Amino acid sequence: MAWPMHDRRTAIQAIGSFAAAAALPSAVLSATGVRPKPPRLRRGDTVGLVKPAGFLAEEFDLQLALETIAAMGLIPKPAPHLQARFGYLAGTDEARAADLNAMYADDSVRAVFAVRGGWGSARILPYLDFDLIRANPKLLIGFSDITALHMAFAARVGFPTIHGPNAAGAWGKLSWNAFKSIAFDAKTPVYGNPIATEDRLVQRDWRTQTIRPGKAVGRLLGGNLTVLTSLMGTPYLPAFDKSILFLEDLDEAEYRIDRMLTQLALAGVLRRVAGVIFGQCTNCKSSGPSYGGFTVSQVLRQHLQPLGVPVYQGALIGHVDDQFSIPIGVRAEMDATAGTIRILEPAVS
Repeated sequence: MAWPMHDRRTAIQAIGSFAAAAALPSAVLSATGVRPKPPRLRRGDTVGLVKPAGFLAEEFDLQLALETIAAMGLIPKPAPHLQARFGYLAGTDEARAADLNAMYADDSVRAVFAVRGGWGSARILPYLDFDLIRANPKLLIGFSDITALHMAFAARVGFPTIHGPNAAGAWGKLSWNAFKSIAFDAKTPVYGNPIATEDRLVQRDWRTQTIRPGKAVGRLLGGNLTVLTSLMGTPYLPAFDKSILFLEDLDEAEYRIDRMLTQLALAGVLRRVAGVIFGQCTNCKSSGPSYGGFTVSQVLRQHLQPLGVPVYQGALIGHVDDQFSIPIGVRAEMDATAGTIRILEPAVS
């Protein structure tokens, strides 16, 4: 995969990096007071493949995931229960948790990829050995339902994880370049949506919309809106004070987006953040012929514009073929006017 890092259409620009310490509970700091970071990936590294949520119906999809990891120059190590099935889940809760625990206990494994999302990651949280995981920092990569693990790690472990494509995802040029920059090269890129190639006077695809202009700096936290809100009231959500909250979703009607944002507002989450980035809401449109309610953009403006912090919509985060790799727990600067995210510290050591 010899895709160039500076391909203009990826809109991922490498900038000089520097270390910046983020405020975290003392429980997740090392004895030296420095927040631990996972090691960067190198060609030839062994990485674990787990399914914390749903199973893959097609064996060919697993083959594609294995080939994708190999194409990165990495050696895939399937978890013992990777091909198990328990209803719509990839094995029992205990088995899926055991696979994840085993990958963090295995010194030969350098990072852990979720093969797919679906539903079920939250069910394994009570069975995870967070002391073991905290003692063995390794990147966790995935998105959608994997949000439950990202948030639990942010709350209970403290080292960065990557909200990016699952192993069975599409992994186009933009996705690969974004991931490589963060996980392999330990760089601090600037993410901005690519320039579309439409034959139009004005670009329409992949546009961002500024809901409230301005810049904000904070720790990146977030993921799938549905999964994140389902963790409210549990010990598996981190503190969102002064964070940059990013959100995405799939197949949710406008009123359900409204309901979930209302829940975040009533729980006090929204008033604590320094800024909000709403990525893609794929297929988030009511199909009823008589529906005449709010659009998703109108719902976002109702909830987010009054916060008084920078907000924009449309970043390539979520259920799209090409997406950014967002390092959770890492400090970043968002520019709601330009529609960009500038990573301010490496996610890996």
